[in-house]
This record gives sequence, structure tokens and C-alpha cells, in this order.
Amino acid sequence: MALVLHNTLTRTKEEFVPLTAGAVGLYTCGPTVYALQHLGNMRSYIFEDVLKRVLLMNSYHVQHVMNITDVGHLTSDADDGEDKMEKGAKREGKSVWEIAEFYTEVFKKNLKELNVLEPNTWCKATDHIPEQIALIQQLEAKGFTYQTSDGIYFDTSKLKDYGKLAKLDTKGLREGARVEANPEKRSPTDFALWKFSPPSTKRQMEWSSPWGVGFPGWHIECSAMAMKYLGETFDIHCGGIDHIPVHHTNEIAQSEAATGKQFVKYWLHGEFLVENEKKLAKSSGTTTTLDWLKAQGLPPLAYRYFCLGTHYRKPLAFSLEAIRGAATALQNLQDKVATMGEAAIGCAEFEERFLAAVNDDLNAPQALAVLWELMKSEYPDQAKKQSLLKFDEVLGLGLKDVPRLTIPKDILNLVADRESARQLKGWAKADTLREKITKAGYAIEDTELGPTIKPNRG
Repeated sequence: MALVLHNTLTRTKEEFVPLTAGAVGLYTCGPTVYALQHLGNMRSYIFEDVLKRVLLMNSYHVQHVMNITDVGHLTSDADDGEDKMEKGAKREGKSVWEIAEFYTEVFKKNLKELNVLEPNTWCKATDHIPEQIALIQQLEAKGFTYQTSDGIYFDTSKLKDYGKLAKLDTKGLREGARVEANPEKRSPTDFALWKFSPPSTKRQMEWSSPWGVGFPGWHIECSAMAMKYLGETFDIHCGGIDHIPVHHTNEIAQSEAATGKQFVKYWLHGEFLVENEKKLAKSSGTTTTLDWLKAQGLPPLAYRYFCLGTHYRKPLAFSLEAIRGAATALQNLQDKVATMGEAAIGCAEFEERFLAAVNDDLNAPQALAVLWELMKSEYPDQAKKQSLLKFDEVLGLGLKDVPRLTIPKDILNLVADRESARQLKGWAKADTLREKITKAGYAIEDTELGPTIKPNRG
């Protein structure tokens, strides 16, 4: 069953064919660690995790690389403004290095709470300054750079297909249309490869280079690190849709100008988490972080389930009510799994349908629909459990970690008798049986999947 993915580069769904049979090189843009990651950021990492899990389900060996941006990400796409890391350090009265370490660790903790698989390789921008300088020198030697008073810039006019990822009309762009005006830039789309430290300011993060003391631009880190760990051409690069017009467009430009080869075969981009039709963003001062969600009494995996309910290429409307609904659905599923006993031979029909769903451009909503159809089917619980655990290799809802609950046979008999009474509309008898079950120390809840039973927690 072929895996089909929507390639941003071609704007079409394509059958995935890796460069090397059985192996996949995957690069996912990581966080800029100057503040907590909000729930919109985390949606991207969940989508990328589903992609990785689908690749693994299709028996690919995945080499996954994720960057940590701890220098060079300015507050403006125009390559001006303050470095976000320096800004974060001033805000909290700490060093840039302390800020980077703290928010990196919080980010990794958040990924674990969301059951996101860690990459094979974490790579920090500050650990790869020599690689970034070497890549800029390579571009310089090929005539793709020029110098201004504030840095070394990539000359986009030298690359015939600049902007192909975003379908940019470079001829139609005017100064200030996409970025703020910079009179020294030859074109509004030109971008910084290396920024000089301001002469009157001592930055906390700066390095010597062939062009002077300074720091790398934001885009150059991903190209340098991706090519170091995955090669000059690799299979898949992911990120949010906001990366398409600037960051990923510039990654492609500088990488392909340097090597003369295609940088990435497949580009996948996730849509925004939106509130009142506006994307959630750190720049807007949003406080909707994973810790904030936990403070509302909602488990992190409820947010993961919530994200799975909408296709990654569609905007997802944020609301606490919707996430609470996801938490209830997940709890019902976990309660049922807890009483299913040992897994046995699975349900091949449903497993095939599930694989078809996720192999169709990671259609998680359809995959969830298949899961619930299975739960309502007539298959025995042990077969259902086997298939559920298979599904969860992609969904990542932690079902294998649900503790098994053994209900005494006499209680199960009472539950069965009560369900029979309910089916015959014998409400009085059903109520009497519920009272017996409750007095025995168990709580019963009627769900779409039938009654669930568990010890009464008071």
C-alpha cells in the first residue's frame, strides 16, 4: 500500500519514494528557545511525529534531525530588529546561554508529555558555527553573496528559480511588500547570511569570521546542519506554513546555490492553530502553553488527541471546550482498553483500513474514525486490543501504558444483566443493578462503546 504525501514544492499529493530504499532522511524545524512554546507550535511537532510514526509503520528506517535555534533569529524577516535570544535574556535578566538551556529543556519535557518521539539528532545552531561559516564561504566563492554595512547577504537575483517553494512573483515584489525596506539590499528578497555585531554593542553570542565579528543569519543554520547530518540532498523537510515564504524558501536558495543539487525532495507543512481566526503566536503574547493547559485540568495527551481530529493541512480552531471533549473521548477509550485483557490476533480488516487512511497524506481524522468503528464492532475485545495497539504506534496516545484492570466475574455479570435490562427498557431493574454495582465499589458509565466499569474513586 503506497504512502502518499502532499508535497508543498509541487502542490500535489505524490507517492513517497525515498532516495535510498528502506531509509528516510527527515529534517524538522525545531524551536527558537527564547520563550515557552505555545500550543500552536506544539501542533506542528505532533503532525511531524505522526509523519515519522507513519514512516516507521511502513518499515522505513528514519534518520530524524531537529535543530535548536539559539542564535540568529531576529524579530523581523527583514533581517533587522533584535535577536530573539538577546531579547529573551533581557526580559528575564539572565544570560542568553541560560535562557537557551532552560527553554530547550522545557521544550523536550513538553515533547515527552505529548508522546512525541525524540529525533535521532538534536543540533544547536551555536554548536555549528564553523559549518555555517564554511557554507557562506562556499556561496561567496560561487558569486552568490555581497557585503553591506551590517552583514553578508545572499543575492537572490543570481538564482533563476528563487522562490519556487512559495511560488513567489519575484519580479512583482516591491521593496517593503514582504519585508521592511533596507536601502543597502539589492533586492527585497535578499537575505542575511552573516550579521555584523553592532560596533557600539557587545553581544553575548558573537564569533569571529572571515568578514568580521558577528553571528549567523537564521536561515543558514538549517541548511548547514541538515546537510551535515543528512547529506546535500535528502528526503523530507517539515515545518509550519509560515516557514514557506521566507525561511524554507531561503533554505532552498542557499543550499541549492552552494551544491548545485536539489536540496529536499518532499516538503510538508502544517497549518496554524487559530483562535478567532488568528494564529496563535508567541509574538502576540499568548499564554496558551502546555503547562497552562495542564493548569486547566487537561492532560497533555488530550491536546494530542484534539490535534489528531483535524487534518494537518487544515486550520485547527482552538477552544478549551473542544479540548475537554477530546479529553473525555480519550478517557473513554482508555477506560475500555483497561478492561480488554490480553491482546490476541488483531482485526485485519480494520488494520488495513487504518493503514490506508494514514498512508493517504497522514489522514489522522479518518484513522480515528476507523478506530471508533472498530471499538463499536462485534469483534472480541482481545482482537480489538491487538489492533488498537497497532493503531497507537501512529496515534501515539499511550494506549499500551494503560494499566490493565481486572473486574471480578460477579461484577461483570451484574454489568451484563444491567445492559440487558436497559436494552429491554427495564429502567427500574437497571437502576437496581447499578446500585448493587456501586455498593460493591465500582462505578459504571454508559458510553457510545457500551458500559465502562472501573473501581469507584469516591
